[in-house]
Amino acid sequence: MSRIGKKPVAIPSGVTANIDNGTLSVKGPKGTLSMGLSDLVEYKLDDGAIAVVPANDTKAARSHWGMQRTLVSNLVEGVTEGFTKVLEIKGVGYRANAQGKTLKLQLGYSHDVDLAVPEGLEVKTPDQTTVEISGIDKQKVGQFAAEVRRWRKPEPYKGKGIAYRGEYIFRKEGKKK
Repeated sequence: MSRIGKKPVAIPSGVTANIDNGTLSVKGPKGTLSMGLSDLVEYKLDDGAIAVVPANDTKAARSHWGMQRTLVSNLVEGVTEGFTKVLEIKGVGYRANAQGKTLKLQLGYSHDVDLAVPEGLEVKTPDQTTVEISGIDKQKVGQFAAEVRRWRKPEPYKGKGIAYRGEYIFRKEGKKK
């Protein structure tokens, strides 16, 4: 049995949820999110909670159970609090600057890297070496953070590159004489 799937997702005050035509839509103070529902799992709207239970006792239904409950939980958390990823840039001359819907990165290439910020996300640069990506959709926030990080992943010798805040960079010892 799924330990995660057994717990119902609590709906806080100010948030409404609807299930119709195979779609779950959640509306809250930060916006509206929706997702398609799986046929292997049943969704029940009870008073103040969304319960997720497998539709039958097959292995496929049980394997979808916990994941679908987590996706529902992410919808509710997104419309109430939102999600944020913080990237830190390390390296001499490496810097970032958010200009409207564009993120401009200087990462040691012969050109600047200009990334268009996807719809529904907000990018801030409190200083030149920190990038904060926030939004209500957890998948979009994580995907854009991964795309920014892909331009210069942290390397193991000097630790230069773009890393998530709190990420441990395994360091290697250099060449010995």
